[in-house]
Amino acid sequence: MKLSKEYFISRDLSWLDFNSRVLEEATDKINPVLERLKFIAIFANNLDEFFMVRVAGLKHVKSGDTSVGSAQLTADEHLSEIRRKVSELVNRQYACLNDEILPDLKKANTVILKWAELSDAEKLELGKYFQNQIFPALTPIAVDSSHPFPIINSGAIELAVKLKQPASNKIVQSFVEVPGVLPRFIPVSSALYKDAKAYVLLEDLIIANIGLLYAKCEILEVMQFRITRDMDLTVDEDGISDLLVHIQEKLLHRKKRNVIRVELICGGNCVFEEWLLKKLKVDEMEKYYVPGPLHLANFFELVSKESRPEITEEPWPPLPVNGIDENKPVFDSIKKEGLIPVFLPFQKFDTVIRLLEEAAEDPSVLAIKQTLYRVSGDSPIVKALQKAAENGKQVTVIVELKARFDENNNILRARKLEESGAHVIYGISGLKIHCKSLLIIRKEEGVIRRYLHLSTGNYNEKTARVYTDIGIFTSDPELCSDVSALFNVMTGYAAAPERWNKIAVAPYDLKEKFISLIDREIRLSDKHNPGHIIAKMNSLVDQDVIERLYEAAYAGVKVDLIVRGICCLKPGIKTDNINVTSIVDRFLEHSRIYYFGNGGTPEYYLSSADMMPRNLYKRIEILFPVQDVTTCRMLKKILDLELSDLRKGRRMDVNGDYSATAQSGDKNIASRSQKRIYDFLRENSTPRK
Repeated sequence: MKLSKEYFISRDLSWLDFNSRVLEEATDKINPVLERLKFIAIFANNLDEFFMVRVAGLKHVKSGDTSVGSAQLTADEHLSEIRRKVSELVNRQYACLNDEILPDLKKANTVILKWAELSDAEKLELGKYFQNQIFPALTPIAVDSSHPFPIINSGAIELAVKLKQPASNKIVQSFVEVPGVLPRFIPVSSALYKDAKAYVLLEDLIIANIGLLYAKCEILEVMQFRITRDMDLTVDEDGISDLLVHIQEKLLHRKKRNVIRVELICGGNCVFEEWLLKKLKVDEMEKYYVPGPLHLANFFELVSKESRPEITEEPWPPLPVNGIDENKPVFDSIKKEGLIPVFLPFQKFDTVIRLLEEAAEDPSVLAIKQTLYRVSGDSPIVKALQKAAENGKQVTVIVELKARFDENNNILRARKLEESGAHVIYGISGLKIHCKSLLIIRKEEGVIRRYLHLSTGNYNEKTARVYTDIGIFTSDPELCSDVSALFNVMTGYAAAPERWNKIAVAPYDLKEKFISLIDREIRLSDKHNPGHIIAKMNSLVDQDVIERLYEAAYAGVKVDLIVRGICCLKPGIKTDNINVTSIVDRFLEHSRIYYFGNGGTPEYYLSSADMMPRNLYKRIEILFPVQDVTTCRMLKKILDLELSDLRKGRRMDVNGDYSATAQSGDKNIASRSQKRIYDFLRENSTPRK
């Protein structure tokens, strides 16, 4: 079935709609004020990445090229609509911050002061702090015939300074970067707000004392700005002899990539701005004015500093993992249970770390194989793998160097692992390795036994506290055999099996598996026993899959889609059988769960993959079944709770618009799915018999 463009939404415009839903959480006054500020920062951080990758990519497309994506808009049409939507969203963001959140924070005794609001004594005290703690870290950069226009760092707050030299009276320009290594929020003891925790912004303190950097010069103007560069790191691997060296070189060149956005504070000097834009080689379409502080992603710092019960959500302490005996090795629990699910971040990620740490010291463990896509800077996972290698285990780690924005971090982790004696593989040419798998080979009473962990999310203990993901521990021989064969494909020259025992793998047969499961649902569906598909994912983009889902809906199959972010499918065209829900809440919805009614014998799958072309064609991804009855019941419970979420769930209509979260009503609060999932897991937090 071929669908016309009316059935589709532009991928990039759909992403902006997702970030709009993030912003709704900041405007939702039922949320505690510090949680609302957190969503302001998340919105800003998301928008930065959108410009660095998606807008940058569109600018690489030739002007006038048609049908960029299934919505069939040209690159120019995309960029024009993106600018319109971004301008509207940023205005809403600052209105929310300036008119709602900052006043509410002030009521809660947290205040950000302007320099003019400080007394002379307070200014004097901060001046001393500036000279001792800030001044030594600042470097003024001149711009003249002997000092060419500098390379401005992407994402940093910059101060463009216009000044007059004392001897010649010549007007010159200079730059000062606000150091990102220093605290953005500087505490001040305020006489005006005695009971409050008061702060001034680092850039305001620098501007107030900037004359100290230019002795005897007259400061005429200081203009704050911030640039975003094209950071879309594309790697053509043909002819590359050393991928690691090539990516390191690419990273060095990022500082010189084209500027694609300039942010300026409203009310500046037009002549000074024109000079800056000309030097940066950008036009008016790439200039954005903001009515307040730049770089709102940095407000995470204030969230961290001001975290206290009265303005934050109640904590949800991670629960123990059912089936794991804390007093015995994890291997024993896996052998006893057969399959143990882990629901992050509601349950502890520590069990995964513990398994690796035990394996590193266990004399019965012969080998460990693992994929790493994004890991934290001081990863306990990497440390455990290093220890295992140092203890003589055969450790093989596939580190994906092309994980966007984590390239440098992954290079550092890879080198540490190599130094410890691990075999480090840097992926497969032309593909990103995005699957999440850990295979441990152990010799028990003379017999080789394999233990497996598969997950929808990364081996990163930091994101495991804020991303919803699902993993399984198992020793299922067929699953272990499949993943063992996949490691041979990823690390050597082995061809993918013609048929896997249980899993499906992109780019080999994952899309075909999805299509076949949808087709089976169509085939088995009738008016007495209609089929049912529930697909929970981060993004739905692939045109072929969308067309098949519509074909299923027209055949009477009920299609419930829980899509956190991008959804290019527009529901409700000539059918009521497709529903699209998006949940934006305390935790980032990241797990992928796929349910198929199968004529009354439901099947459940978990995956590292979304239904996107990049996941289906350009990455190594795994789809794996869950057949344990207890775990299947838990997965169905989670899906049902999310589909009935009237508090944080937004529903897409036939026009592609989402219903806003209700701003009042106890019934809506009670339906909040993440809280209900946490309560469900807590109530059932006992080892299975």
